[in-house]
Amino acid sequence: MLWLFSVLFWAFIVLTCPIFFVGAVLVWLVTLPFDRRRVALHLYSSAWASFYVYICPLWRLRVLHRDRLPWHGPAVFVANHASLIDILVLFALFRPFKFVSKQEIFKVPVIGWNMRLNRYVPVVRGSGASVRRMMELCDQHLEAGSPLMIFPEGTRTTDGELRSFKDGAFQLAVRHNVPVYPIVVHGTRRALPRQGFILRDHIKARVEVLPPLQPSDFSDVYALRDATRDAIASGLTTT
Repeated sequence: MLWLFSVLFWAFIVLTCPIFFVGAVLVWLVTLPFDRRRVALHLYSSAWASFYVYICPLWRLRVLHRDRLPWHGPAVFVANHASLIDILVLFALFRPFKFVSKQEIFKVPVIGWNMRLNRYVPVVRGSGASVRRMMELCDQHLEAGSPLMIFPEGTRTTDGELRSFKDGAFQLAVRHNVPVYPIVVHGTRRALPRQGFILRDHIKARVEVLPPLQPSDFSDVYALRDATRDAIASGLTTT
């Protein structure tokens, strides 16, 4: 019966997203004159995304050490990526970050419109020009005081194993001398693997914020990158 539940759940999301989007537009219009970083809109979007996580009877989510994340000031948040559900559960951190996401999601009706309102950062994988533009936009957000949320693997894992990390997130952290916060997302792949949209059995997902890493403590970008990956890999082995 999971296939029937999955159909009903996705249908519920499709039907309610336009309603939430109307609210997003209202928040955007009201706060536009004084909220340049669109913090209020992002927090509204966080509540919108989290709503679907917490109402799903198959999912249970724990967020650990959320208090480690700053409310103000630039930083780079990096998380492993195993499922589309990762995006929903990371919104449950309720911090005013800017997501870096593949361009295709920005083309999805309603969801993509909201991402553009929030000034999240699109990137086309494999396009050098797009990556350069992405880095420019990330530079601007960090200079304005907004944290970034980046999946350094670049795409979802295909087999559950942590992939190698790309350098971009760590180049940004070093260039702006801002902390990197490793974030472990555990259990989401069991809920919704990369292939298909049929939800699996009951899962207990966990999002855990690890202690920050300071660029000044490492010799170069690559050492910072490898230390971050090691921290997340270690976090994934714990239950």
